Amino acid sequence: MVKQLKSVDNNSGQGLLWLFGAVLAIQGFGSAITEAGWDTSFGVAGILRAADVPEWGTFLVGLAGVALLVVAAHRHRTRRRTDRRP
Repeated sequence: MVKQLKSVDNNSGQGLLWLFGAVLAIQGFGSAITEAGWDTSFGVAGILRAADVPEWGTFLVGLAGVALLVVAAHRHRTRRRTDRRP
């Protein structure tokens, strides 16, 4: 029973890593591309501009998203390897 609950907690945590990673990557890089191409701010870029963060701040948000996606992929791959072992 405890092992099953632990598995559910890990799965929900893993899902949140994927979700937050994707949201940050899309918002960060999408905002940067939109701002550079159409000279308009939305989402993360709009919030960062209001806080007087430099333009490259949106790229940092995108990179943070990519980092979370890498961590999620690494955990997923590691878990698959350990689940296969008898």
